[in-house]
Amino acid sequence: MAVNGKVKQPESKKEAGLVKFLREVKAEVTRITWPSKDELKKAFIAVLIFALVYMVLVGGVDFILQNLFDLIFKLKK
Repeated sequence: MAVNGKVKQPESKKEAGLVKFLREVKAEVTRITWPSKDELKKAFIAVLIFALVYMVLVGGVDFILQNLFDLIFKLKK
């Protein structure tokens, strides 16, 4: 029993498969709101700064742990 008279009709053979998928992809791509040039620059700079800060933090922790382990293993000998 259909609600509000809307009944799904079986799809035709030519609408099935890859063709239907590509049409739906095209429809979705037209709905995308692309960022402006200024928004893109701001986002790029934010990602770049975050990546640099993260690299410095991970490098610092690695340096500290490496020196700490070297110190511990030298004391064992």
